[in-house]
Amino acid sequence: MLMVTTPDLEGKTVKKYFGIVNGEGLIGSNVYKDIFSGVRDVVGGRTSTYEVELKKARELALSSMEEKATELGANAILNVRIKYSNLGGTMGNTILVSVNGTAVLY
Repeated sequence: MLMVTTPDLEGKTVKKYFGIVNGEGLIGSNVYKDIFSGVRDVVGGRTSTYEVELKKARELALSSMEEKATELGANAILNVRIKYSNLGGTMGNTILVSVNGTAVLY
């Protein structure tokens, strides 16, 4: 599945639009405790554990979106957008990674 942030693919013509598809991934508050419990994971000013968990959540969200597009018969997703939100409140320090785009068939 081709996923791009652009609204089209140069030289290609969309045969069918399936509409918006989305996906989500969450990082729980226990990750924060693990990350900030010590300095052992900080390398060069970056928290490697946090980056790994964010990557996992982003990949989960993208995979979920891809699965939905595939079920529709799409072979590409255009205009992909990724958003990170701190849910806070009753959810603690939970980070939501949400993605969306337009499923199409080329």
